[in-house]
Amino acid sequence: MEQAINIFSDGQVLLINKPLEWTSFDVVRKLRAQMKIKKVGHAGTLDPLATGMLILCTGKFTKRINEYMAQEKEYTGTITLGATTPTYDLESEPENFKAYDSVTPAQLEAVTKQFTGEIMQVPPIHSAIKKDGKRVYELARRGEHVELEARKITIREFEFTNIALPILHFRVVCSTGTYIRSLANDVGIALGCGAHLSSLCRTRIGAFTIDKAMTMEQAQAMIKEALAQ
Repeated sequence: MEQAINIFSDGQVLLINKPLEWTSFDVVRKLRAQMKIKKVGHAGTLDPLATGMLILCTGKFTKRINEYMAQEKEYTGTITLGATTPTYDLESEPENFKAYDSVTPAQLEAVTKQFTGEIMQVPPIHSAIKKDGKRVYELARRGEHVELEARKITIREFEFTNIALPILHFRVVCSTGTYIRSLANDVGIALGCGAHLSSLCRTRIGAFTIDKAMTMEQAQAMIKEALAQ
């Protein structure tokens, strides 16, 4: 048993396909308890309504978390036109409904170009960013006024892979620190009809791709087998 536990305490990198409605910490907590070690962390939070690539580092490999977090990310998902939400995704109810049927393919093409390259982006107020030592989402939930400064990010690729109004299927390749929820909201502002993120999957972090990731069930079976050896 001691030898098996050391497999994880000595350091492992696990690629997990995070399930829908799980927090990133839910994944860490579940697998950490099964590994019976204390040092397990993830390299980049995914919102509960997002799925996809979550890198878990165990034991001595937790020192690599910042290295993985800094790497380029790729996402796919859907943006829904015609309404905004306070959280910029479906964690909150759509509001401010507007007509979207006048949006043209040319406008959509222009929007992808507008948000490609080095741009300034304001993070969502419903995010885990700290301001004055407090998480801004906690302030926002209490109804307090929150103002965040724009941050410089890089979106290397942005395309709509399928258009079925009001749904826009997209693919984005971006730098760390990019909020896809904010991008969806900004697309809605640029088009004049409002928009929110309606689904999201992280498909790549650096060289790690989603097809190499384990489901939670696969990860738990792998850990169980390792501990039994």
